[in-house]
Amino acid sequence: MPPDVIVSSDLARAQSTAAPLAALCGVHVRLDEGLRETYAGDWEGLLAAEIATSDGARLGAWRAGVDVRPGGGETRTEIADRAEAALYRGLAEVPDDGVLVLVTHGGTARALIGRLLALPQVSWQVLGGLANCSWSVLEEWGERSWRLTEHNAGTLPEPVMGDDGA
Repeated sequence: MPPDVIVSSDLARAQSTAAPLAALCGVHVRLDEGLRETYAGDWEGLLAAEIATSDGARLGAWRAGVDVRPGGGETRTEIADRAEAALYRGLAEVPDDGVLVLVTHGGTARALIGRLLALPQVSWQVLGGLANCSWSVLEEWGERSWRLTEHNAGTLPEPVMGDDGA
């Protein structure tokens, strides 16, 4: 599935993931802020244990799928809104039957996929997180309807073995 268009979050780690694919396929990467990771407000840079101490009730609600503002940041619905807009901006550049690759972050991917599959927001967590450099494949299934054909796909690196086979 060679991509016709690659759109990446403008954050450095996503750009670093998109660049090798773009070089391999000869496709330019367009950056889109709509694909950024969740903005977690006051929680940014904190460990879960630190958040639990200072904002445990909201952390519990967030983990339960409630559409709260983590650390005063953005809700999952807001994340899905901006990511969905980025998706449709990217699709506008893709030829009929073409392939669009979005390079984004785990929370953003989960919110976008949940939205596209029309899952209730509180159920988006059933999708599970994406491992680094893994992907999901969605296909259009009617007008603005989607079908998930792969999730968290990819291969793990070969284990490194010592000379003794251990």
